[in-house]
Amino acid sequence: MVDLNPRKVHVVFNASVDSKELKLPRKYTLTHSDSTGDLFLTISSDYDFNQISHLYTRFMRDEVLAEWEKKNEHFELHIYLHVSGGFVFGWASLRDRIFRNHLPLVFQTIVYGEKKLFENFPQLKDSQIYVHFKSKNKKYNKIENFGQLKDIHY
Repeated sequence: MVDLNPRKVHVVFNASVDSKELKLPRKYTLTHSDSTGDLFLTISSDYDFNQISHLYTRFMRDEVLAEWEKKNEHFELHIYLHVSGGFVFGWASLRDRIFRNHLPLVFQTIVYGEKKLFENFPQLKDSQIYVHFKSKNKKYNKIENFGQLKDIHY
């Protein structure tokens, strides 16, 4: 697992959200640069489709999309990963393994980018994390509970 380097994280808050208030919808678009290792996190009321529309990103499909959902009185963090299907680089088994290896970094990046939100709403760290692995291959097309944010090692 790779540890988060805050100098490599670039966070953008869209005008539709406040960094200190929890208002739904609240969505995350996370991409990275293979050459520099920089992480780019956009926090908005919608996904940043401009961020994921570049040819390279559309070919690799290694972006991470996430959003908060409220079920009853509890919040859940849902993360969506494109494992296979359509025109995408890599076999499902390889992509699944890579995504799983980098999930702790994804969690760390979201928590780092939302540090003001978590200061104001520390109970969010009690939220369950659900990861949606999207694949045309039934073996890899699944939703898994990864526990609570507070259990992730930072």
